[in-house]
Formats: sequence, C-alpha cells, structure tokens
Amino acid sequence: MENVIKIDNLVKTYSKKGENKTGLTAVGGISFTVQKGEIFGLLGPNGAGKTTTLEIIEGLNTQTSGTVTVLGLDNLKQPDEIKKRIGIQLQSSQYLHHLTLGELLDLFSSLYGKKQMGTDTRTDEHGRKQLLELVNLSDKENAEVKDLSGGQKQRFTIATSLVHNPEILFLDEPTTGLDPKARRDLWELVKTLNRRGITIVLTTHFMEEAEFLCHRVAIMDSGKLLEIDEPRKLIDRLSDTTQISFFTETKLNQEVFSGIPEIKKVYADYPKVILEISSLDKISAIVDLLKTKQIIFYGFTVKTASLEDVYLDLTGKEYEQ
Repeated sequence: MENVIKIDNLVKTYSKKGENKTGLTAVGGISFTVQKGEIFGLLGPNGAGKTTTLEIIEGLNTQTSGTVTVLGLDNLKQPDEIKKRIGIQLQSSQYLHHLTLGELLDLFSSLYGKKQMGTDTRTDEHGRKQLLELVNLSDKENAEVKDLSGGQKQRFTIATSLVHNPEILFLDEPTTGLDPKARRDLWELVKTLNRRGITIVLTTHFMEEAEFLCHRVAIMDSGKLLEIDEPRKLIDRLSDTTQISFFTETKLNQEVFSGIPEIKKVYADYPKVILEISSLDKISAIVDLLKTKQIIFYGFTVKTASLEDVYLDLTGKEYEQ
C-alpha cells in the first residue's frame, strides 16, 4: 500500500541551559510509516514522545535530526504545503465563545482560502450543514461554542479540521475527559471519517480505544518505539496467558507468589496487583494464598490477553490512564 507518512530515524532533543547539563531527548531515533487509508495509533504514557512526534509531522515543531515525509513532501522544506493537506485536532482548543458554530466554520474556511466547505462544492450554507451533520451537530449551527458539552466541543473541533477536505487527519488524545457515551460517539465518528477515505493518525491513553479503532499501533515509551503491528497480532503473542488483577490495602512483595510456578509475571504497583498466569486451574490457589497470608484484597478480576497486556509485557508497568 501507498505510504502517506514516512518517518526515518527521527530525533528531537531539547537542550538545557548551563554548563554540564545534557539535553532531554523527547524522541530518540524512531522510524515508521503510515499507509494511505488506515487508522494508525501512537500509544504511550505521558512523556513517551508521541505528541512531540505528532507535532513534528504536523509542522508545529521541528526535529533535531532525521527525516519526515508527508504526502511526498518534506516537513522542513515544504511545511506550508503539508498544512494545506492535513487536518489537526489538538489536545485542547479555544474559540471565540460568542461566535456561533456556523460563523466559526466560515472563519476556519476563510483561513484556508476556501469559499465552499464540506465534502463537495455546494454553497457555504450547504457546506456548513453537511459538516455539522457529519459530526452529529446539525441542530447546533446557531449555537455558541460556550454552550456545548465536552463531547460536542470535541466533535466540533473535528468539524473545523475538515473544512478544507484534508487527506490526513491528526487526533491528539481526542477522547480524554469525555464520559463513556461521548467517547463511544466519537469512536463512531472516527470510523465514519475513515470510511470516507481519510487517513487518521491518533494518540490515545485508552487501550480499548486503540484496539477498537486502529488498523496498526506503535507503542512508545521514553522516546523509543517498542513495537509496531496490528493490535490483534500483538495480542496473539500473549494468547496463552490470562491476567488476574486486584487491589490490596497493603503493599505486596512479589515473592509472596513465588510458590505458584504458573504465575509467569507479577506487576505490583500499590494498590493494584496484576498477575499473568498460564493456567486457569491456579485461580483458586491464588485466592487461597491471599487468604492464608491475611492479605485484604478486592476488585478481583480475570480476563484474557488484551492490548493493555501487550503494553505490560513490553514495558513492565501498567498503562497510565
């Protein structure tokens, strides 16, 4: 398939003032491609380097070294041409609160030199209605942004990023702070946009979100690319394990579980404990052990491998929420 984004040995270092101070490496030499028409996810905790990577691709930041090509254009030599062909939803957006959604769409459209909006070349009015209908805000054209809920504002921000019919849409943690219903609604919008032919690159803290939306994911930590593949293929590597998780009222030493060889890995990050086991037959033995040791526990759950488990396996720490 055609690669619309190509990253080769990307490095971003921030220098520190003063003598004998080494710089902070936000991105440490990563390489990957994004294929036309896919939903591609960058996953990682705060400080992993995913937002910095996105900003460099979008033209909002520049790399220390390495090359970035977007739609065949060099990000350092042709940043303005790239910006004309991509849409961006940042982690947070601010608007002139007393303008209506329709007026704001006109404003954003004018910034791109467009007289028509939406996915065809009909009149401005039709274009506005079409965009607002796409993001399920068709009844809000005359409403002001300050009157929107969090989920509605996120969907409207996506609408503003679509006024110039971009080929690639970047979403930086689009569902952070949304309630479960609003998050699911936005997932469906992302799927709809992708079915219309838009390549989507997103960052997220939510493993379920990445597993549901993304054709491929790249897992980052501390500026490094740990793994990249389809979510299902990553999960299949751990298909022979089952995960047990629970909370405790006291910190546990991992040696507590040393007498049960079927426990393959222990992640004890108080107050949560996560165990990876190879045999479901040992669940009762684990419960008995906790009771024998007089360890108070609650929230005991059992589940098969997921994308979150892939992250645990790669980094040895629970994914930050």
